[in-house]
Amino acid sequence: MTDNTQNTTHFGYREIDEDLKAEMVRGVFTNVASKYDIMNDVMSAGIHRLWKDAMMDWLAPRSGQRLLDVAGGTGDIAFRFLKRAPGAQAVVLDMTESMLVEGRKRADAEKMADRLDWTVGDAMALPFAEGTFDVYTISFGIRNVTRIGDALSEAFRVLRPGGRLMVLEFSQLPNPAMQRAYDLYSFNVIPRLGQLIAQDRDSYQYLVESIRKFPDQESFAAMIRDAGFANVKYRNLSMGIAALHSGWKI
Repeated sequence: MTDNTQNTTHFGYREIDEDLKAEMVRGVFTNVASKYDIMNDVMSAGIHRLWKDAMMDWLAPRSGQRLLDVAGGTGDIAFRFLKRAPGAQAVVLDMTESMLVEGRKRADAEKMADRLDWTVGDAMALPFAEGTFDVYTISFGIRNVTRIGDALSEAFRVLRPGGRLMVLEFSQLPNPAMQRAYDLYSFNVIPRLGQLIAQDRDSYQYLVESIRKFPDQESFAAMIRDAGFANVKYRNLSMGIAALHSGWKI
Protein backbone atom coordinates (compact mmCIF):
# COMPACT_ATOMS: atom_id res chain seq x y z
CA MET A 1 0.00 0.00 0.00
CA THR A 2 1.39 3.41 -0.99
CA ASP A 3 1.62 6.13 1.64
CA ASN A 4 0.42 9.34 0.02
CA THR A 5 0.76 11.40 3.18
CA GLN A 6 2.23 14.82 2.42
CA ASN A 7 3.97 16.80 5.15
CA THR A 8 2.72 20.33 5.52
CA THR A 9 4.16 23.56 6.88
CA HIS A 10 3.13 27.17 7.16
CA PHE A 11 3.69 29.98 4.69
CA GLY A 12 2.65 32.91 6.81
CA TYR A 13 -0.82 31.95 8.00
CA ARG A 14 -1.40 29.54 5.11
CA GLU A 15 -0.91 25.79 5.44
CA ILE A 16 0.95 24.41 2.41
CA ASP A 17 2.70 21.25 1.25
CA GLU A 18 6.20 21.26 2.73
CA ASP A 19 7.92 20.85 -0.63
CA LEU A 20 6.38 24.11 -1.91
CA LYS A 21 7.69 26.47 0.76
CA ALA A 22 11.26 27.01 -0.46
CA GLU A 23 10.12 28.06 -3.91
CA MET A 24 7.44 30.34 -2.48
CA VAL A 25 9.96 32.00 -0.14
CA ARG A 26 12.37 32.39 -3.05
CA GLY A 27 9.58 34.13 -4.96
CA VAL A 28 9.02 36.57 -2.10
CA PHE A 29 12.65 37.63 -1.91
CA THR A 30 13.08 37.71 -5.68
CA ASN A 31 10.20 40.18 -5.81
CA VAL A 32 11.56 42.47 -3.09
CA ALA A 33 15.33 42.15 -3.67
CA SER A 34 15.86 45.56 -5.27
CA LYS A 35 14.01 47.36 -2.43
CA TYR A 36 14.97 45.06 0.44
CA ASP A 37 17.53 47.32 2.13
CA ILE A 38 15.36 50.44 1.76
CA MET A 39 12.36 48.64 3.22
CA ASN A 40 14.41 47.43 6.21
CA ASP A 41 15.30 51.02 7.02
CA VAL A 42 11.75 52.29 6.57
CA MET A 43 9.99 49.47 8.45
CA SER A 44 12.26 49.67 11.49
CA ALA A 45 13.10 53.40 11.34
CA GLY A 46 16.71 52.26 10.99
CA ILE A 47 16.68 50.27 14.24
CA HIS A 48 17.68 47.07 12.42
CA ARG A 49 21.13 48.63 12.08
CA LEU A 50 21.43 48.92 15.87
CA TRP A 51 20.31 45.29 16.25
CA LYS A 52 22.98 44.15 13.80
CA ASP A 53 25.60 46.21 15.62
CA ALA A 54 24.50 44.58 18.89
CA MET A 55 24.95 41.22 17.20
CA MET A 56 28.53 42.12 16.29
CA ASP A 57 29.21 43.40 19.81
CA TRP A 58 28.20 40.04 21.30
CA LEU A 59 29.89 38.05 18.56
CA ALA A 60 33.22 39.96 18.87
CA PRO A 61 34.69 38.98 15.45
CA ARG A 62 38.38 38.10 15.44
CA SER A 63 41.04 38.18 12.77
CA GLY A 64 41.54 34.79 11.16
CA GLN A 65 37.96 33.60 11.67
CA ARG A 66 35.87 32.26 8.81
CA LEU A 67 32.21 33.28 8.82
CA LEU A 68 29.26 31.65 7.09
CA ASP A 69 26.31 34.04 6.92
CA VAL A 70 23.23 32.05 5.87
CA ALA A 71 20.25 33.81 4.30
CA GLY A 72 22.82 36.59 4.08
CA GLY A 73 21.02 38.42 1.30
CA THR A 74 22.69 41.70 0.46
CA GLY A 75 25.63 41.22 2.80
CA ASP A 76 24.82 43.42 5.82
CA ILE A 77 26.15 40.98 8.43
CA ALA A 78 29.19 39.87 6.44
CA PHE A 79 30.24 43.48 5.82
CA ARG A 80 29.97 44.29 9.52
CA PHE A 81 31.90 41.18 10.48
CA LEU A 82 34.76 41.85 8.08
CA LYS A 83 35.03 45.51 9.09
CA ARG A 84 35.55 44.46 12.72
CA ALA A 85 38.00 41.68 11.86
CA PRO A 86 40.20 42.80 8.94
CA GLY A 87 41.95 39.41 8.77
CA ALA A 88 38.72 37.38 8.64
CA GLN A 89 36.94 35.81 5.67
CA ALA A 90 33.25 35.41 4.97
CA VAL A 91 30.85 33.46 2.78
CA VAL A 92 27.38 34.87 2.17
CA LEU A 93 24.90 32.11 1.32
CA ASP A 94 21.34 32.70 0.17
CA MET A 95 18.78 30.63 -1.71
CA THR A 96 17.68 33.69 -3.71
CA GLU A 97 20.26 34.66 -6.31
CA SER A 98 18.76 38.10 -6.93
CA MET A 99 19.46 39.04 -3.29
CA LEU A 100 23.12 38.15 -3.77
CA VAL A 101 23.18 40.13 -7.01
CA GLU A 102 21.99 43.21 -5.10
CA GLY A 103 24.63 42.60 -2.44
CA ARG A 104 27.43 42.47 -4.98
CA LYS A 105 26.42 45.93 -6.20
CA ARG A 106 27.18 47.51 -2.83
CA ALA A 107 30.38 49.49 -2.41
CA ASP A 108 31.55 47.34 0.50
CA ALA A 109 31.36 44.22 -1.69
CA GLU A 110 33.99 45.60 -4.04
CA LYS A 111 36.25 46.75 -1.21
CA MET A 112 36.12 43.33 0.45
CA ALA A 113 36.09 41.17 -2.68
CA ASP A 114 39.30 39.32 -1.77
CA ARG A 115 37.82 38.18 1.58
CA LEU A 116 34.21 37.61 0.60
CA ASP A 117 32.41 34.90 -1.42
CA TRP A 118 28.77 34.75 -2.50
CA THR A 119 27.05 31.36 -2.81
CA VAL A 120 23.56 30.24 -3.78
CA GLY A 121 22.52 27.45 -1.45
CA ASP A 122 19.98 25.88 0.90
CA ALA A 123 20.23 26.31 4.67
CA MET A 124 18.96 22.74 5.13
CA ALA A 125 21.66 21.21 2.88
CA LEU A 126 24.76 23.40 3.03
CA PRO A 127 27.33 22.81 0.26
CA PHE A 128 30.27 22.75 2.68
CA ALA A 129 32.30 20.07 4.44
CA GLU A 130 31.99 19.37 8.15
CA GLY A 131 33.97 21.73 10.38
CA THR A 132 34.56 24.41 7.75
CA PHE A 133 33.62 27.59 9.65
CA ASP A 134 34.35 29.31 12.96
CA VAL A 135 31.14 31.34 13.04
CA TYR A 136 27.65 30.75 11.60
CA THR A 137 25.17 33.62 11.51
CA ILE A 138 21.64 33.92 10.19
CA SER A 139 19.65 37.16 10.48
CA PHE A 140 15.92 37.45 9.83
CA GLY A 141 16.13 34.26 7.79
CA ILE A 142 15.63 31.25 10.05
CA ARG A 143 11.88 31.77 10.22
CA ASN A 144 11.68 31.33 6.43
CA VAL A 145 13.35 27.91 6.46
CA THR A 146 11.03 24.98 5.81
CA ARG A 147 12.49 22.78 8.57
CA ILE A 148 14.25 24.92 11.17
CA GLY A 149 15.66 21.91 12.99
CA ASP A 150 17.40 20.72 9.82
CA ALA A 151 18.99 24.13 9.33
CA LEU A 152 20.27 24.18 12.92
CA SER A 153 21.70 20.68 12.49
CA GLU A 154 23.50 21.82 9.34
CA ALA A 155 24.87 24.82 11.24
CA PHE A 156 26.26 22.46 13.87
CA ARG A 157 27.80 20.22 11.19
CA VAL A 158 29.71 22.92 9.31
CA LEU A 159 31.08 24.60 12.44
CA ARG A 160 34.44 23.62 13.84
CA PRO A 161 34.67 22.49 17.48
CA GLY A 162 34.60 25.71 19.47
CA GLY A 163 32.58 27.37 16.70
CA ARG A 164 29.70 29.70 17.42
CA LEU A 165 26.15 30.04 16.15
CA MET A 166 24.35 33.37 16.38
CA VAL A 167 20.80 34.01 15.21
CA LEU A 168 19.12 37.41 14.94
CA GLU A 169 15.39 37.08 14.46
CA PHE A 170 12.11 38.82 15.21
CA SER A 171 10.63 37.46 18.42
CA GLN A 172 7.86 37.95 20.96
CA LEU A 173 7.31 40.84 23.32
CA PRO A 174 6.82 39.60 26.91
CA ASN A 175 4.04 42.14 27.60
CA PRO A 176 0.72 41.20 25.93
CA ALA A 177 -0.43 44.81 25.59
CA MET A 178 2.82 45.81 23.92
CA GLN A 179 2.60 42.77 21.65
CA ARG A 180 -0.90 43.79 20.55
CA ALA A 181 0.30 47.31 19.80
CA TYR A 182 3.23 45.98 17.79
CA ASP A 183 0.90 43.63 15.88
CA LEU A 184 -1.37 46.55 15.02
CA TYR A 185 1.60 48.36 13.52
CA SER A 186 2.93 45.28 11.75
CA PHE A 187 -0.29 44.18 10.11
CA ASN A 188 -1.65 47.62 9.26
CA VAL A 189 1.47 49.57 8.28
CA ILE A 190 4.14 47.21 6.92
CA PRO A 191 2.13 45.69 4.04
CA ARG A 192 1.09 49.21 2.98
CA LEU A 193 4.72 50.32 3.02
CA GLY A 194 5.55 47.26 0.93
CA GLN A 195 3.00 48.33 -1.64
CA LEU A 196 4.17 51.94 -1.62
CA ILE A 197 7.93 51.32 -1.78
CA ALA A 198 8.35 47.85 -3.30
CA GLN A 199 5.02 47.64 -5.17
CA ASP A 200 4.47 44.34 -3.39
CA ARG A 201 1.94 44.18 -0.57
CA ASP A 202 1.60 40.38 -0.57
CA SER A 203 5.28 39.66 0.12
CA TYR A 204 5.31 41.96 3.14
CA GLN A 205 2.01 40.52 4.36
CA TYR A 206 3.74 37.12 4.34
CA LEU A 207 6.79 38.50 6.17
CA VAL A 208 4.61 39.96 8.94
CA GLU A 209 2.68 36.70 9.30
CA SER A 210 5.91 34.67 9.38
CA ILE A 211 7.10 36.69 12.38
CA ARG A 212 4.00 35.75 14.34
CA LYS A 213 4.44 32.06 13.47
CA PHE A 214 8.03 31.94 14.74
CA PRO A 215 8.65 30.32 18.17
CA ASP A 216 9.16 32.48 21.23
CA GLN A 217 12.59 32.98 22.78
CA GLU A 218 12.58 30.00 25.13
CA SER A 219 11.12 27.62 22.54
CA PHE A 220 13.71 28.59 19.97
CA ALA A 221 16.52 28.27 22.51
CA ALA A 222 15.34 24.69 23.15
CA MET A 223 15.52 23.97 19.40
CA ILE A 224 19.13 25.18 19.33
CA ARG A 225 20.01 22.88 22.25
CA ASP A 226 18.29 19.98 20.49
CA ALA A 227 20.62 20.53 17.51
CA GLY A 228 23.62 19.87 19.78
CA PHE A 229 24.69 23.37 20.81
CA ALA A 230 25.85 24.19 24.33
CA ASN A 231 25.83 27.36 26.45
CA VAL A 232 22.71 28.54 24.63
CA LYS A 233 21.63 32.03 25.64
CA TYR A 234 19.50 34.83 24.24
CA ARG A 235 19.21 38.58 24.59
CA ASN A 236 16.09 40.58 23.82
CA LEU A 237 16.44 43.64 21.61
CA SER A 238 13.95 46.54 21.77
CA MET A 239 12.11 44.74 24.58
CA GLY A 240 11.71 41.56 22.54
CA ILE A 241 10.68 42.82 19.11
CA ALA A 242 13.83 40.97 18.04
CA ALA A 243 16.17 38.63 19.88
CA LEU A 244 19.73 37.36 19.56
CA HIS A 245 20.34 33.66 20.23
CA SER A 246 23.86 32.33 20.79
CA GLY A 247 25.17 28.77 21.01
CA TRP A 248 28.52 26.97 20.89
CA LYS A 249 29.70 23.74 19.29
CA ILE A 250 31.71 22.23 22.17
